[in-house]
This record gives sequence, structure tokens and C-alpha cells, in this order.
Amino acid sequence: MNPFPGLSTALSALIIEPHPGMRASLHNMLNLCGVTRIEDASSAGQAVRMLSSKTYDIVLCEYSLDGGQDGQQMLEDLRHHRLIQPATLFFMVTGEGQFNKVVSAAELQPNDYILKPFTADNMLERIARALDKRNALSGIRQLVTLGDQRGAIAACVAGEQEQPRYAADFQRLRAELHVELGEPELAEPIYAELYAGKQIHWARLGQAKCLFLRGAHEESQAMLAALVEQNKRFLDAYDWLARTHEVGSDWSRAQAVLSTAVELSPHAVRRLRRLGEVALEAGDLDTAEQAWKQVVSKARFSEFRDPEDHARLVSALVRKGDPVQAAAVIRDLDKSLAGQRNTAVCSAISSAMLHEYTGNEARLEESIHFALAGCRRATGLSNDLRLELARTCLEGGKPEQAAEVLRGVMRNAGSPAAMAKAMRVLEDAGHGELAQQLAAESRQEVVDMVAVGAARAKEGDFRGAVELMMEAVAKLPENGQVVFNAAVAVLKCLENTGWDEMLGQDALNLIASVRRLDPVNPKLTALSALHLDILKKYNIRPGRLAAM
Repeated sequence: MNPFPGLSTALSALIIEPHPGMRASLHNMLNLCGVTRIEDASSAGQAVRMLSSKTYDIVLCEYSLDGGQDGQQMLEDLRHHRLIQPATLFFMVTGEGQFNKVVSAAELQPNDYILKPFTADNMLERIARALDKRNALSGIRQLVTLGDQRGAIAACVAGEQEQPRYAADFQRLRAELHVELGEPELAEPIYAELYAGKQIHWARLGQAKCLFLRGAHEESQAMLAALVEQNKRFLDAYDWLARTHEVGSDWSRAQAVLSTAVELSPHAVRRLRRLGEVALEAGDLDTAEQAWKQVVSKARFSEFRDPEDHARLVSALVRKGDPVQAAAVIRDLDKSLAGQRNTAVCSAISSAMLHEYTGNEARLEESIHFALAGCRRATGLSNDLRLELARTCLEGGKPEQAAEVLRGVMRNAGSPAAMAKAMRVLEDAGHGELAQQLAAESRQEVVDMVAVGAARAKEGDFRGAVELMMEAVAKLPENGQVVFNAAVAVLKCLENTGWDEMLGQDALNLIASVRRLDPVNPKLTALSALHLDILKKYNIRPGRLAAM
């Protein structure tokens, strides 16, 4: 008889374990409870490829993986690139000797840790508990997937009363949903109550995040500083504390905070990237160089390598006056990332930086030519790297080419701070009037683009408005105004022409992008309300979109 009826053949599992003997043992333990839909991966790379194409209910992952990437780094990749669903249960299998270090240093935590040595009963009890919690929250997650955050919040309130053993989980999810809806002022007291009652550190962090989002940066900073003093290994708190310094352009303090976090958890590639960026802003070229070298080295084992990492390392080396190492990094970029998206344009930008430094005018002209052409075609290339190209053009005496690059950056600016950063590149080079001119032109271009889309919708050409605005989003994915108006265009099209599954998914994606770009946009509530009205109008129920 199966002692864990929550586990059944209906569940699927992925075992990520480099050693065949341990894989067989985990297979047998799951089989004991009737789970037979089990697949294996012997490395992080193989696991990522499998998770890219298939969803699993349970993932059992060994912390110590072969090939240079540990289980925590892989989990970071999976969560960041959204390759595992919120309903997927991720368990880290680790030895007791590693546990204290791993559990306290991980901000992207798994559902649970399974400590070696363990029995089938030990492992399966943990899985059964996690499944019970997942089942308790499943209805709420379906509502969130559908885009009905208001319904999900109401379900959380009911869940707190009906299933008090998970009250803290329901409260946490309710607070997160208020933040998602651009209502940090409603989330903050929920976090405050949780912290006052149970002294839960993540609740204090949530409260500090809400203060930050509301613009109370000094209050948020004080709360976060106290939090890291209480729990010196709470890495998420370090990240947000650094952000409070960054918003005030106190780059040296932000760098110090991130450096401490990196010492505690040296394998987190995304934090190393941020340290490199902040160190460049602070003018600490030695730290920037070391951070970007570590990023390039550690990301080598990831399925999500980014050619921009090499380009940022080249930038640090050129600024330090080390053209020999910079040239070697470009050669490694061309060789190790050949054929990957944006490798060619990153190589061209890197080469332009190098040739501007060495004074090779002919090679600089050629590199800028290829870099500009690459920027026009590139998707997903960061504004920061485009700004590096603009600086190189200006330093090389090519203001017209710099203006072309900066015009595109300004159109795609996701915030006033991003616009100001782009303008500063020209201002620092003595082109203040050109900066003002380009900024005004870019803002007007965006206004005109949105106006044309609105005019089409007003004329009844809802499909045409959607087509136009989706093209605009493809060109300017970080411009919150463009993305917001594209979401409105899609919703108005659904409202007036009938339900369409693909447009319904577009609406979800666009609203999520608006929340990411501008989490406290006062119009988010109205946008979400319109979306919910349309779902109700066409009787679209939870799970329908999730099944697509």
C-alpha cells in the first residue's frame, strides 16, 4: 500500500544527478510510492534543455553538479529565465556539510532541501508536504495565470481562514499580488503584520521593498541595513540595500554592499554582473575588471551565456589601458560564442572600443560601421551597451554616429532616469544642446507612434491598431508608455472584435511587462480591471490560458 497517497503515477519527476548510482537510488525511492514518470539529467546543461521543452511536477537536483555549475546557479538560471513554473516543486539534494552554507546564502530558494544521507521515507515526507501546500495554493495560481489578480487576492483572504496552517503563505502571496498591481501601500501593512507576529525576515524584506517602491528610499535603506545586520547572509536584502544607494547615485556604497554579498555567495552570476556595472559607475576599474572576468568564467558553464559579458569586460580593460587583454577577450568572444544572438554586434562594439583606444582610425571606422548596422537589427541588446558604442563614437570624433545610437536609446528609455543617463553621454562630451534636441525628438516620436495607434482604434481598425503597437513594442520593448498603450490596444481589440486566444496571451504578456517596467503606474489598476472585465465577458475560466 502506498503510504503517501499524494504521490501518484500522475506526477512527473526530473532527477538531476551526475552519478549513475545516486540516480538509480532516487529512481527507486520514487518508484516505491508509485511515481513512474521519471526522467534523468546528468548535468545542468542537459537539465536546462529538458526543462526548456517540458514541464515537470517535481525536480530533484543534486547541489554538487559536474561541469562548473552548481545546483544553486542552475536554479537561478531557471527562475530568471522562467523555465520552471510556480507549481513545479524544486528540491535541492545536498550533504549536511554544505547545507548551512547553501541554505543561508540562497535568495532563490528551492521548495526544500533534502539532506544526505536520507531514506525514502525522509524524502517522500518532504515531497508530500510540499505537494499539500501546492494543492492549497493551486486555485490562486490559476487565477494569477489567467490575469485575475483581484480574484486571487480574495481567494488568499478566504484561504487564510479555511487553511490556517498556510496562513503565512496566503498572506505573502496576497502582498505580492498587491505589489504586482502597483499597490505597495496595501502590501506594506501585510508584510509588517507578518514580521511583527513571527519575525520572518522575508516579511521585513517585503516591507522594505514596498517602502522603496513608494519612494521612501531612506526609510527603506535603514530597514534593510538593520536586516542585514540581523542576518548577515540574507543576500536578497543586500541586493535591495544596494539599490537604495544606487537611486541616490552613491555608487561607492552600492559597490561595497554588493561586494559583501558576492563574498558570501560568489557563484551568483547576476549579482556579479551588477557588481561590475556599479564598479564602473564608481570608477573602480580593478573591481569592475575582476567582476566581469568572473562573470565570463562562471557563465561559461551556463546555457544562458550572454555575449554582452565579454563586451563589458573589454570596456573595463580598455578604460584601464590594457589593449592586449582586451583583444584576447574579443578573440574568445568570437570563438566561444560564434553564432549566438548578438555575438557579432557585441564583437563589433568591443572592437570599436579597442581601436578607438589604440588610435587605429581605419579599423575604428570599420568596427563602428558594423556596430551601427548590428544595432539596427539587434533584438535584446541592452541600452547600456549601446551607450558604450555612443561614447566610443564621441571619443573617436564621430558625433553623428553617436546621435544615431542615442536616438534609439532615448526612444526605448524605460524611465526618466534612463533618459537622463543617455543625455548625460552627450552632455559629458560637450554636446548639451544636441542632448536636449534628441531627447525632445525621441519623446515626440513615441507620442506620435502612440497617437497613430489610438487613431486606428478610434476609426474601428482595432486589428490595425494592435499590429502597429506590437511592431512598436518589438522596436521599443523597454518603453513603458509604448508597452502600456499596446496593452490597451490589444484589450480594446478583444473587447470589440471577440475573444482570440493568441491576443489573450498577448494581453497577459504586455500587462506583465508594464508591471515590470513601471510597478507603481497609477493606471495599472484600470488596465487590470479592463482585462478582468473582458475575461468575464467571454467567460474565460482559470486554467484555460494556462493550458495553451
